[in-house]
Amino acid sequence: MRFADHDPLNRTRFPIDEWALVETAFGDADMGRTETLFAVGNGYLGLRGNVEEGRDGHMHGTFVNGFHETWPIRHAEEAFGFARVGQTIVNAPDAKVIRLYVDDEPLVLTIAELLAYERRLDFRLGALSRSIVWRTPSGKRVLITSRRMVSFTDRHLAVLDYEVEMLDADAAVTISSQILNRQDGRDEYRSGVPEVPSGFDPRKAEMFNERVLQPRVKRNEGGRHVLAYQTTNSGMTIAVGAEHEIATENRFTESSTIGDDLAKHIYRVQAKQGTPIRVTKIISYHTARSVPARELVDRCDRTLDRAAESGVAALFAQQRSWLDDFWARSDVEIEGQAAIQQATRWNLFQLAEATARTDGDGVAAKGVSGSGYGGHYFWDTEVYVMPFLTYTAPVVARNVLRFRQRMLPAARARAVDLNQRGALFPWRTINGQESSAYYAAGTAQYHIDADISYALTQYVAATGDDDFLARGAIDILVETARMWEDLGFWRSNNTDDVFHIHGVTGPDEYTTVVNDNLFTNVMARTNLASAASAVDNLQVLDPVAYERLVDRLMVTPAEVASWRRAAAHMHIPFDEQLGIHPQDSAFLQKELWDLEQTPEDRRPLLLHYHPLVIYRFQVLKQADVVLALYLQGDRFSTEAKRANFEYYDPLTTGDSTLSAVMQSIIASEVGYHELAIRYFRSALFVDLADLHNNTADGVHVASTGGVWAALVSGFGGFRDHNGVFTFDPRLPDGWASLTFRITLRGTRLRVTLDPDAISFAVELGTEARVRVRGAEVFVSAGTDVSVPLDGQGPRLFGAPTMRDVTSTRRADGTLLTASIPTFSVDVDEADAGMQLD
Repeated sequence: MRFADHDPLNRTRFPIDEWALVETAFGDADMGRTETLFAVGNGYLGLRGNVEEGRDGHMHGTFVNGFHETWPIRHAEEAFGFARVGQTIVNAPDAKVIRLYVDDEPLVLTIAELLAYERRLDFRLGALSRSIVWRTPSGKRVLITSRRMVSFTDRHLAVLDYEVEMLDADAAVTISSQILNRQDGRDEYRSGVPEVPSGFDPRKAEMFNERVLQPRVKRNEGGRHVLAYQTTNSGMTIAVGAEHEIATENRFTESSTIGDDLAKHIYRVQAKQGTPIRVTKIISYHTARSVPARELVDRCDRTLDRAAESGVAALFAQQRSWLDDFWARSDVEIEGQAAIQQATRWNLFQLAEATARTDGDGVAAKGVSGSGYGGHYFWDTEVYVMPFLTYTAPVVARNVLRFRQRMLPAARARAVDLNQRGALFPWRTINGQESSAYYAAGTAQYHIDADISYALTQYVAATGDDDFLARGAIDILVETARMWEDLGFWRSNNTDDVFHIHGVTGPDEYTTVVNDNLFTNVMARTNLASAASAVDNLQVLDPVAYERLVDRLMVTPAEVASWRRAAAHMHIPFDEQLGIHPQDSAFLQKELWDLEQTPEDRRPLLLHYHPLVIYRFQVLKQADVVLALYLQGDRFSTEAKRANFEYYDPLTTGDSTLSAVMQSIIASEVGYHELAIRYFRSALFVDLADLHNNTADGVHVASTGGVWAALVSGFGGFRDHNGVFTFDPRLPDGWASLTFRITLRGTRLRVTLDPDAISFAVELGTEARVRVRGAEVFVSAGTDVSVPLDGQGPRLFGAPTMRDVTSTRRADGTLLTASIPTFSVDVDEADAGMQLD
């Protein structure tokens, strides 16, 4: 596990500001990281934090959620039902390019003499600003300031302004504003340069070798340029338009050119000392699966017209207003911890940028900040991101669930491919088809059905939105329950019938295709029981909707009863000798991988060892059983949680960024308070400090959602099991207080935790009922409630170690021993589909 025990950021370069990420010195060695950290987006459209001048960059990127190209997956050895259609997000035409020439000398930041530099991503304004002073080769000083914003109020809109002022001399200034189609990130400066081969890494997106975007429309009218394209294989369309305006007292001329892949609007200015030049660029992107490109051009025109009528000042004011509301319902305050506060707000802001205007699309693993994982949607959304949305932005949560609902036909077809009834959602996808070429660690993760159902039932319980189920979302529960009942099977022992599920992979991708995976079984149990309850409740509360469900899916009372029986008799593995739940039926028979003796340069294991080597050991990519302890915490005793955590924590590599947050939450609950804060800090800085060396590929969105969960559910002790809202807090030592907001059935509750009490206040709505360590608490508007606390739960020092595990024996009496493979090689080429996020 990569721990961030101390502040991992260079505070000379990245000073602490609780409401912004600030950079005071330009760095070219880590441009990939900073392009991600300073990206702006709204869930639909994302602009990486590339410099405006357009030449320098690790990866130039403009991404639109769901805008992708398809390609045939070619398997070295074919088999029935393998994934056939690959999908990769397309690097869209880049409209943020504004190139500057002073006396025909270009501004190139990597070689420029910069006398002053500051870049600021403001979490309250929702804008990225930059201010630099450049001394040209001839000695003239130039002040350049810029601002860019992707609108939260209009998902198709972005705004850039760019101001140039000569400080101590006159000069000939040329500003070239462009829309550039780079063809998957390449541009005219690198198009003839072959890509440098890189080592195998399944986290990166596939690169296209053929042309992706076929030109359909190019139009130049005055200061407005529009380019439109259609993807070669998927048939999707995109249009991008830009409107320009200049404000200056200097004399200038302007001209335009346009081609298939490049539109330019050029201002040539006779710049006088002290007389600024401001160019404003309003940008619109529209995409569609089946709409002709010309219609998208019309949509761009309407967006640009509307923005022009509003004016730039109003657009930025609307952005500030939207974020005022976002922070009012989402902010988490950590008193006296400025560095942690800044990092927390950066993570929360990334959640807004990845989800706010998805408007019926999914939430990609990297949001719209990069091309990592090809822009795919995973189960991460439902488990790590959806809780944040459910309790702070229910409208967005509903839209994300509607996206899964629309995916049902493809999920039904996928179930048929795998000889199952019901529906089987894809492990990774954009268009609804399974895109994982490595089935063992991909398609075999059937648990995604239960994860989606869990998120749906949690949303309904937290919001009271039963109408959403009645209007068709209940189909998700029905079809996933059918899949589980069909996938599992019954076996009888001397006392009872038991329901088993074999041949699946849990969240831990270092253990694949196993029998009775604990996480899968406990989540499937809840899926089956929730589906049965939802159908029964619908029959009582909305008979008309129930009859429609019966007509639609032919659900019968006998079928519902069979789901309930399977849930009640689900096999939940438990080892009496060790006092833990085995991750699967054969897990404890393997030898232990000694992570404490594994060199750091052999991490992550996936990049240094063949999967078969990893599969032979007790070693985890992410905390499989620990995740179950959190999601289904009401089904495990306190003693079982501690025993399981102490066994599995030393076996967990932390190769997944999804591990740290869950380990932090359970470490908090069982009492390992120092370890909990260490895990939390590692999750908090995973991107800010690039702890996994892949921030350049985009933000780890699931981890940002997990940061919220670690604060609210870990330290705040919040749980929601079956619509019962409980608190058992664990405030870290040294923290003066922790304040967060959650919205429960329309009432926004402010929760403040200090060392001696937990307090509740209604900020919006009427009332809420919660429980604090078993005692019921009623909170109404206008009446704050404070509940005294007798400490912050158990306190265990240190951390579980491999020595604790190796000192025990299996049920057959054999001793658990730990070792590592004696030889390993770096893999340059492989076909593995493990998700390393």
